Amino acid sequence: MTKVKASMMNAIHDLPLLVARDAGFFRDEGLDVEIVKTPGSGQRNSDHQALRSNIFDRTMESLYDQGACDQFRMCEWGVMKRAVESTTTAGHRPAKIVALGSAMSSFAIVTSPRARIYEPEQLKNRPIAVSPYNGSHFTTLKLLEGFLKREQIKTTFAGTMKERLEAVANGEVAAASLMEPWISVAEKRGLRVLLESHSTRSEAAGEELDGPTLAKMFRAEAAAAEAIDKNPERYAHYLVEEAGGLLEPRELKLSRILNAPPEPYTRERFDHTYQWTLGWGLVPPGATYENTVDNRAWQ
Repeated sequence: MTKVKASMMNAIHDLPLLVARDAGFFRDEGLDVEIVKTPGSGQRNSDHQALRSNIFDRTMESLYDQGACDQFRMCEWGVMKRAVESTTTAGHRPAKIVALGSAMSSFAIVTSPRARIYEPEQLKNRPIAVSPYNGSHFTTLKLLEGFLKREQIKTTFAGTMKERLEAVANGEVAAASLMEPWISVAEKRGLRVLLESHSTRSEAAGEELDGPTLAKMFRAEAAAAEAIDKNPERYAHYLVEEAGGLLEPRELKLSRILNAPPEPYTRERFDHTYQWTLGWGLVPPGATYENTVDNRAWQ
């Protein structure tokens, strides 16, 4: 059995990873995968280390830098930022994009009915709570730039998913970007979903993890994605547990659980995503497809 350490943060991002482990799909591929759990913004016991402004000070990134895990997945733009900066900034363990991942995580911008916000244009110059340089941040920019000028989109830090949900309910911010299961928690509490989208994950790894091993991991994740798609209710408990008693399984919107087989990260995809993040000033210039992407699982 080949041993691999893969990190995870939130179930909506890492559900195929969890199912591949627990259903034996990794084992079927000859892999012994240890999942290193790190606090993300959506777990009931989340801390603020996962939200530090310097991404390399965060729990997952610190563990990867120290060699405590071999592989991780995050939102496509977040992995782009980390892969680019680990290559262009000295002192960090390099990580390359090795696949377009299997989880399409659901994100939504929610408001309080008391705020009387009915359309995206009403968020002009109003604070929207996000996790900086994480999926909620990038997805919020993507969702709103079709309605507002870039300089009119105002994001702010308001803590974890649970904390920013409270900030919306208390009128401290105009809106917040949430992922599941916190979108369902917000709906249960009577908050309004203004905009909603899926955000594709990317997979990243260091050079120590070879192509054949990655290929086995991705086949196992593909099998897990298929199993989840056939019966999402069976695996909803992974998400419900993160809400810490604030949500019943029947209250989770299962249609928001979306997964697919991992696939190669194409040059066209790289060019589009890198130029978008560069245009927002979220990554440094100078990255190339060759020094950021490695599709060795398919070679």
